[in-house]
Amino acid sequence: MSEAAPRHADGKCRCAWCGTDPLYVAYHDTDWGRPERDSRALYEKLVLDGFQAGLAWITILRKREAFRAAFQGFEPEVVARFGEVDVTRLLGDAGIVRSRAKIEGAVKSARAVLAMRERGEDFSEYLWGFVDGAPIVNPWRERGEVPVSTPLSEALSKDLKRRGFTFCGPVIVYAFMQAVGMIDDHVADCWRKGAHEA
Repeated sequence: MSEAAPRHADGKCRCAWCGTDPLYVAYHDTDWGRPERDSRALYEKLVLDGFQAGLAWITILRKREAFRAAFQGFEPEVVARFGEVDVTRLLGDAGIVRSRAKIEGAVKSARAVLAMRERGEDFSEYLWGFVDGAPIVNPWRERGEVPVSTPLSEALSKDLKRRGFTFCGPVIVYAFMQAVGMIDDHVADCWRKGAHEA
């Protein structure tokens, strides 16, 4: 067993990054790495990964339900219509990360999703096209082997920015690709390796 997949009290080996926090363990077991193909959910995750910039993911995870309420379910059609009144409301919401730049970025990204739709492009199909529609399964055995970005995440980041998305640098995009199952980066001994098959 690699040190990157320690055995937990329930007898299962998991990626070391989730530690023992029950919320983090549940996220690892039921969410992270499972292929997500719903465009709304993909928009939400990309925005939340942008809000994570400079913070730990567990911070965002603990605030996820508050974010969903504040952003009215992360429906791109709704968020795209947010104006200064909404930005001010969100800046006053202690349940979320109160960053004007990130809030305004979420609105810009919602508008970018809608612009794609108006051109006949599906956001999910667009994203999954970068991995030819199927998860890339990496062979990592140790956490230290997992990169923070790749040429693929750099290419997707560049294209997202060209389309008007914000807070989507190559490191954020790689974390996003891992989380939504475009890339399977569970380490080899983790019981969730192959999550894309479940």
